[in-house]
Amino acid sequence: MEMLRYILSLIGLILLAVAINVPLGYLRQNCRKFSLAWYFYVHISIPVIVYLRIKGGFSWRFIPLTLLGAFAGQFIGGAINRRRNKNE
Repeated sequence: MEMLRYILSLIGLILLAVAINVPLGYLRQNCRKFSLAWYFYVHISIPVIVYLRIKGGFSWRFIPLTLLGAFAGQFIGGAINRRRNKNE
């Protein structure tokens, strides 16, 4: 039972990383690549995700999973922005 709670917490953390990064990826898409705003939108979620990872009791070994979730959120948000602007 405890293992199931641990796995569900990990899945929740990864999904939260995705959810936090979707709007940031959407906003990042409107910025010039490698500009200050672009870096801001890419990196601002990291302290929040690190805090939640530590608070959830997950070791540093789970950083790649949360990074993958953050990357997926950025990608999804950028794709939504491109698709929305393509239709305008």
